[in-house]
Amino acid sequence: MTGRAPEVHVAEAGSSGPLLLCLHGIGSSSAAFAPQLDGLSGQVRVLAWDAPGYAKSPDPDGPLDLDGFADAAADVIRSRGTSAHVLGVSWGGVIALRLAARHPDLVDSLIVADSGPGSGTDPAKADAMRRRAAELAELGPRAFAERRGPRLVSPDAPPELVARVVDTMAAAVRLPGYGYAAESMAAADLRPELPAIGAPSLVLCGDQDRVTGVEASQVLAGALHKTAYVIVKDAGHLANQEQPERFNAWVLSHLRITAHLPEQEF
Repeated sequence: MTGRAPEVHVAEAGSSGPLLLCLHGIGSSSAAFAPQLDGLSGQVRVLAWDAPGYAKSPDPDGPLDLDGFADAAADVIRSRGTSAHVLGVSWGGVIALRLAARHPDLVDSLIVADSGPGSGTDPAKADAMRRRAAELAELGPRAFAERRGPRLVSPDAPPELVARVVDTMAAAVRLPGYGYAAESMAAADLRPELPAIGAPSLVLCGDQDRVTGVEASQVLAGALHKTAYVIVKDAGHLANQEQPERFNAWVLSHLRITAHLPEQEF
């Protein structure tokens, strides 16, 4: 039986336009979407959550599976409106896809970045994901972040970005929330449900993503019926942070089609 998530912390920017809910990766928080909160809020109401058990959000009252995280995201949408466009990065993309499958009436469109169908597609990947909670318990958040954070960006990423990614992870992750998230990823294989997702989708991936990789995002793009697929050049696993101007431009292009967002004058 899955636990319930109490109300989560949500960073917000923008006062008009369509609602865009941003769901972060497994080692991150709402802070990862600073470039979107800043760069998109002139045309979009941007929400970025701290997932249950992360950063400023309280711990759930028991283990959450992928459905539990998706339901928590659904609660955020219901508390702010009737539906939303949903942007998910990595683990956040997996949550977004399950949200669209489980609550299709709440999801106007999907933007799935540097993600895949879940670690449950491969036993070795699932085992490695499940071992992460013990690694966090052994190392503590700071050393854990210093070990994992640098690989999330491209090899040529500026040192200040690497430091920001490490700091964000160190401040965000803790047990038991991270362990619940890791198990939700380890158990996930979304391939059977992807063809039934009806929301129009944009799939993006950094060309230097060393974590999920281009192949995993191609699985999503190939299975989703209403989709466009974009490679973000000179970006690793965190394309939204490493190439925010390019990333935001693609998001706005997608929203101009799916939300009839007007062209921006320069």
